[in-house]
Amino acid sequence: MSKTSTSVIRRRRGRSMGLAAAGTALVLSAPTPATALAGQARPASADPVSVLTYTAKERKEALDYWTPARIKAVGKSVDLGPTGPKAKPWQGTAMKTVGRLFFVNANGADTWCTATAVKSANRSAVMTAAHCVRRGSSPYNTNIAMVFVPGYSKGKMPYGAFAVRDAVTPRSWEQDSTDDLSTLVVDADKSGRKLTDVVGGQDIAFNRPVGGTISAFGYSATRPQLGEELLRCVGTAKKKSGVQAIPCDMSGGSSGGPWLADFNATTGKGVLVSVNSALDSLTPTEMQGEVLGATAKKVYDRAQNG
Repeated sequence: MSKTSTSVIRRRRGRSMGLAAAGTALVLSAPTPATALAGQARPASADPVSVLTYTAKERKEALDYWTPARIKAVGKSVDLGPTGPKAKPWQGTAMKTVGRLFFVNANGADTWCTATAVKSANRSAVMTAAHCVRRGSSPYNTNIAMVFVPGYSKGKMPYGAFAVRDAVTPRSWEQDSTDDLSTLVVDADKSGRKLTDVVGGQDIAFNRPVGGTISAFGYSATRPQLGEELLRCVGTAKKKSGVQAIPCDMSGGSSGGPWLADFNATTGKGVLVSVNSALDSLTPTEMQGEVLGATAKKVYDRAQNG
């Protein structure tokens, strides 16, 4: 893909086809050298949580970098085929908590994922996928210039942009590409307001039994939306090989998007029980997400208390 390529959902390692093929999911190229390291990665330790911290200078540069023109350009840089039939444009109430997460990946490409503001002690926490923060099993391949734009729609940024201060992931993702989830901590906006004071936050549940109807959201790079509009899949969650799965054919750019149980279409609120992680290697119309358990809770707690 070109330098301005979209962030796309990986296929899970060790499942059928293994690493992704070009054009269908994220192409995992050879690791980039340590000079590509973003932010300040803390040394490896027995700590089950890994924290990537961005300096005040880096955060300011990130906000300056993501101009409307650059955002428009990245959306036009890739076409992953037609939308649907399972994914459909969301036409209900404005989803203030869900937005695009823009960043520059370890290969130097402008790209994006989807992320969600959640309720937290610091009122500044955002849930997404770990592969939107750093490459799995490769501690030094991390992303830079990370900015969360809640409520993004067709070039409009109604609630502004929030620079990412800390990106918290499981150590197991950094080392072994397992537990694909992340909690981000974002700065206050230019007016000094914290994220969930501006857009609210979704409830989040840990150790919740898998099942029930799920609404999954994401800014897929499929046409005609090409990341400019929010898409939704609806389906029943089922357990599958240590993860959970729903029928969904969203593609690149929807990574990290929320799985909302008990979703109320009138209020736009629900309970976040997972995030878009991977398309099944044999069934590309099935989306998989982690079951949020003890590891996810440790990641979330580190972030919400940071």
